[in-house]
Amino acid sequence: MAYSHRQDDSRICGATTIVVGQDFVTVEGKLWAVENDPNTDGGGGLIHSQSYVTIDGGLVILAGDSAAPDSLCPIPPHCGPSAAGFSNLVDVS
Repeated sequence: MAYSHRQDDSRICGATTIVVGQDFVTVEGKLWAVENDPNTDGGGGLIHSQSYVTIDGGLVILAGDSAAPDSLCPIPPHCGPSAAGFSNLVDVS
């Protein structure tokens, strides 16, 4: 299963995602995250795992997708604060 990761969904480091790459597609009332969206710790741009679903040209993010280091790296797990939280309403398979 590959579920949608959204605004305010958690990262494995305890931060949450801030959706800045799109402003109109929601899943259960929250914006769906797209590639390069940062987290609340600063940085941590998300990296897409699939290459076929886009929103306004940005590839969508799914639970478990990896991320660039955030501002608290080198403290683990901030060097790869991947997407953890999700909505199971949308499953991209």
